[in-house]
Amino acid sequence: MAISGLSINLATVRQQYDLLQAVEACLKQDIVAIAPWRDQVHKIGLAEAAKIVADNRLQVTGLCRGGMFPAADAEGLKAAIDDNKRAIDEAAALNADCLVLVVGGLPKGSKDIGQAREMVADGIATILPHARSAGIPLAIEPLHPMYAADRACVNTLEQALDICDLLGEGVGVAIDVYHVWWDPKLYEQIARAGANGQILAHHICDWLVPTTDLLLDRGMMGDGVIDLKRIRAAIEKAGYVGAQEVEIFSEANWWKKPGEEVLSTCVDRFRTVC
Repeated sequence: MAISGLSINLATVRQQYDLLQAVEACLKQDIVAIAPWRDQVHKIGLAEAAKIVADNRLQVTGLCRGGMFPAADAEGLKAAIDDNKRAIDEAAALNADCLVLVVGGLPKGSKDIGQAREMVADGIATILPHARSAGIPLAIEPLHPMYAADRACVNTLEQALDICDLLGEGVGVAIDVYHVWWDPKLYEQIARAGANGQILAHHICDWLVPTTDLLLDRGMMGDGVIDLKRIRAAIEKAGYVGAQEVEIFSEANWWKKPGEEVLSTCVDRFRTVC
C-alpha cells in the first residue's frame, strides 16, 4: 500500500539514481510522492520526466528550484527572470504542487543585503503573473543565516511571510526544518502562515551535532537535535495537510549507502520519529 504523507526529495538519493531509477526505487518502497530537482529533470528530458510522473500516478510535492534573483546588472536580473519562468513551465508540465524558491544571496561585489532582499521581492513580483496563469504556487524557502551571502538572503520564516503578504495570492512558504528549527519565532510564524493558507511544503531531515559540512552533512531524521514531532504538530495545527518531504544532502554518509537502504530508512524514520 502507498505510504501516505511521505515524499522523497530526490536530492536524497541523487548520487545513487537518475530520475527514472529513483522513481522505480521509491515505488518498490510504496512511496508515491517525490520532489525532483531541475537538473535531474533536464538530464532525462522534461517530456520523459512528465510521462514518468503521469504513468506512475505520482504526486510531485515540489520542483526544486527557482529563485536566485539578485544580480549585479540588468542582464543578470533578466536572465534570472527568464530562468524562473522556465522553471514555472517545468513545474506545470510535472503537475507539481509548487515551485520551491531558493531566493539567492548577495550579487557579486555587493555587501548590501537589504538591496538583495528588495531584488528578491521584485523578482518574485515579476514572475508571479506567469506563475498564476500556469497554476503553480511559488514557495519561498527561508534558509539558515549561514547561507545569507551566497544562497538565500531570506533567512527566517517571518521574512518570507512578509514577502508573501506583500505580494498576495500565489506565494507561500516551504518550511524546511533544517533551516528554521533554531528560530525563536518559529511557532508564532507557523501559526501566522497557517492563518493565511501560506504553507505549501514541509521539508524534513535533522541537524547533526557536530555538523561537519554546513551544506552536505544533513542528518537522517532522528539522528540529530531537531524536535521533528513538535514542528510537524505545529504545521498540521496550522492547517497544512500535505506530505512531509525528506530532503537530505549527505556527501559522507547517506549518499554513499545503497539507495534502497536510504529509502527504507526514510520510511522507518518517518513512521517512528517524525
